Amino acid sequence: MDAPIRRIAADPETVERDLTKLVLTIVELVRQLVERQCVRRMDEGNLTDEQIETLGVTLMRLEEAMGDLCERFDLTPDDLNLDLGPLGTLLPTN
Repeated sequence: MDAPIRRIAADPETVERDLTKLVLTIVELVRQLVERQCVRRMDEGNLTDEQIETLGVTLMRLEEAMGDLCERFDLTPDDLNLDLGPLGTLLPTN
């Protein structure tokens, strides 16, 4: 006997939101990784004062942009923190 065919029930409105959620989750993950790398380099003294200022402003603007996008698509930071089952969540919880 053939296995049952599984179909995805895709609602156009939720598909857009779900795709946006996935993309923003990836962007947030990369943003947090870059932020940690910047802090590490700063703590090690590998950055000039000018570089620290530039990175600080850039990271602040990126965080604001993420907030704006989340608001636009009615998402919260918790919505971006994917549950990976036994591994826990994708993003660290504060």
